[in-house]
Amino acid sequence: MTNSYVQGMLGQNERIVLATRQHWFVLFSNILLEILLVVLLVVGVSAAAVVNPLAGFGFVLVLVPLIGMLRDILIWRNREYIVTNRRVIQISGVFSKDVVDSSLEKVNDVKMSQSMFGRMFDYGDVEILTASEMGINLFQRIGDPVKFKTAMLNAKEKLGYEGMSPQAQRDDDIPAQIAELDELRKKGIVTEAEFQAKKKELLAKM
Repeated sequence: MTNSYVQGMLGQNERIVLATRQHWFVLFSNILLEILLVVLLVVGVSAAAVVNPLAGFGFVLVLVPLIGMLRDILIWRNREYIVTNRRVIQISGVFSKDVVDSSLEKVNDVKMSQSMFGRMFDYGDVEILTASEMGINLFQRIGDPVKFKTAMLNAKEKLGYEGMSPQAQRDDDIPAQIAELDELRKKGIVTEAEFQAKKKELLAKM
């Protein structure tokens, strides 16, 4: 889903955990009127062309809603919401880009709201409360908001573990570290391979 522009923004050892867009309902609601206009123009011009062949030039008018539809599609496609193992990124803009990101370390709380239709069709709003100057980031009507919220909270929890300094890890009780790591494994935050490798490393220090 992500493009080379997004990949170029990632820092060293930073990786994308999840990327999503606004739900397709958003796109459909934006282009519905333009679709209707295209249909009406095609039917109207076709009927007029039967009587007067010169009326066929009226098909040029179809380009107006088609261009508007293309613009809405590009805007929707280029608005992305991305969770990495370090931050949450919101990108918008077709040619010029607007990028807003929040460090997972500064995320204080995450709120999600879904209407009845949102639950039926799997879309909703995710509000991120941060300790930064921006304060609140609101992602409206994104697809699969539960998965987005879960991915972000898991990445934040894993970041807290990975952010421990080697000295802090040595000072902590190694069995307790292994138990904590096992909990992360059970939650799916770290893989079995990561768990075994880290466990082996910790046991070697005993």
